[in-house]
Amino acid sequence: MNAKIAFIGAGNMSRSLIGGLIASGYDKSKILAADPSADVCQALSQDFSIECFQDNHQVIKKAEILVLAVKPQQLKVLCQQLLTDIQKKKPLIISVAAGVRSRDIDHWLGGNLAVVRAMPNTPALIQTGATGLFANDKVSELQHNQAEEILRAAGLTLWVKEEEKLDAVTALSGSGPAYYFLFMEAMEAAGQKLGLDKKTAHLLTLQTAFGAAKMALESSDDCTALRHKVTSPNGTTEKAIQSFQADQLEQIIERAMQAAKARAQQLADELGEE
Repeated sequence: MNAKIAFIGAGNMSRSLIGGLIASGYDKSKILAADPSADVCQALSQDFSIECFQDNHQVIKKAEILVLAVKPQQLKVLCQQLLTDIQKKKPLIISVAAGVRSRDIDHWLGGNLAVVRAMPNTPALIQTGATGLFANDKVSELQHNQAEEILRAAGLTLWVKEEEKLDAVTALSGSGPAYYFLFMEAMEAAGQKLGLDKKTAHLLTLQTAFGAAKMALESSDDCTALRHKVTSPNGTTEKAIQSFQADQLEQIIERAMQAAKARAQQLADELGEE
């Protein structure tokens, strides 16, 4: 890919994507950014040796791909400000604003645009993210590949064919890191109650979580098979698993994710109405 990419908003997600693209060998001269903060722009330019402007219009005129990386509540006003320039240029639009549907973005920008909506998660900030992607019917095969290359700079990318499935992606991988952090918090606290000091409980929890995830990623077995392999009959692990299941852990997780999905749908409705 050799397209000129412009990032509107130079926060953490933009920094992660820019850093990932440059690390993968993308031409720095093909990457632009815009942010209203002079300090943010200066820091971005110094860290990555790219051009950063305080005026959004300066980057739109040069860009073939426009990444919208602002807060969801700011997106409608931003789109309305950029409408004229974007309709003249008609770049590929990639939005990483959580919860804002592609049809609303397209409408706010005047319509008839190629829009890709991305749902990344926070590990994308260290290039280990998981991002769900949806493309509207104006996105060409080339643009589809371009969007995937950009988001892949922050980790794993997966496409969904129906946009409403991004709400399930939000409930699973978007919010998912917090679920694991909560589980890890509980393991640390329980370890301390069992007699371990805080540092030991913390380090054992982190390494266990890392090791389990690495095993799952590198193994040809699914998670159920891996669990069975470490669960000896009538052993310590089996007793813990039986306790989890008696307390309906699976149902607790399902209810939590249903609640997250419902909230994602509600937020999309609210932001669209705005």
